[in-house]
Amino acid sequence: MSDVLRVTYLITCREGEDPEDKARGIALEQSAELPSRCIPEHVYDQVVPRIVTLEPISAGRYQLVLDFPEAITGYEPTQLINNLFGNISLKSGIRLHDVEWTPKLLSALGGPRFGTSGVRRLLGADNRPLTSTALKPLGLDTKTLAGYCTDFAHGGIDLIKDDHGLCNQATSPYLERLQACQDAVNEANAATGGNSLYLPNVTAPRGQLEQRLEAAQQAGCKAVLICPFITGLDALIWARDNYDLALMAHPAFAGAVAGAEHGIDPALQLGEITRLFGADMVVYTNAEGRFPTYDQELCDRINDRLWRPLGDIRPALPTPGGGVDAARAPYWVERYGPDVVLLIGGSLYAQGDLRAAARRLQDVVEGR
Repeated sequence: MSDVLRVTYLITCREGEDPEDKARGIALEQSAELPSRCIPEHVYDQVVPRIVTLEPISAGRYQLVLDFPEAITGYEPTQLINNLFGNISLKSGIRLHDVEWTPKLLSALGGPRFGTSGVRRLLGADNRPLTSTALKPLGLDTKTLAGYCTDFAHGGIDLIKDDHGLCNQATSPYLERLQACQDAVNEANAATGGNSLYLPNVTAPRGQLEQRLEAAQQAGCKAVLICPFITGLDALIWARDNYDLALMAHPAFAGAVAGAEHGIDPALQLGEITRLFGADMVVYTNAEGRFPTYDQELCDRINDRLWRPLGDIRPALPTPGGGVDAARAPYWVERYGPDVVLLIGGSLYAQGDLRAAARRLQDVVEGR
């Protein structure tokens, strides 16, 4: 039924915990939030999710499928998240695993403004992997960071972003860094004929977020970096709807709700929810990097959810990072294909000559 939101949870039951009681508890907690006997019958039928299946998958673990009446979300993105994993996030042994989105909710969420093809148009880059790097470390002055922009842009890096730790620190205030780095990239593009983009980190409380987005657009930026699990996911929708800027979403703080037995499956969280809320590019920590919990199977699932058809929602670009080695770039190009952004930072800096290191990486993705 198109007006039913089918949601799958993986639940873990401790000793003495009854799976059927736990399943009923999830259905009630995420809707009426009262014991069954206290809910009028006509209300119960309208708002409480129906248990479709509850099946064992291993010792103490079960797959629970619920059908939510989609209308209880009010078709509001914030309430949708509340219905999917609100109060039950405070419990234990419940993992949000999958959602079968309805046409009305897909329309309400909207997805990316640019998507894969739109980002490619901004860069003039067809049918090849894209590259990205981060300005770091925190603590450098604006002149040094702008110099890095010059080198990376001359080397051909597509997307030169602030590290997510850069905000408005005294060492490099936001407005000063924004103008200096954007100017540096513009000058390099004029010299090389390239189309590199600078992405300032606009993450901030809502009032300052608006000011930073406005300043980025006025400075001529075409894309920005934002940490939606810090600002709130709805900031993606708001930024998408109010600014002509491609959005690269950073996963900082996302791990707080991505436990192995309790939380939200990272493939659903980063690959699908973040895309639906408006991200054009989604950063995640790649296999072989600094974050061993993200194995290859999980990275492949994130990619699949960013790419796969979802009604009229545009696909988004996977942006694997978190310690990707530039020397392994040919392998990742072959494994992930053209619709990906390779985010490589530390192993470029380690080579010393940033311009040459960037050029070598760009040669890989451009097939030279």
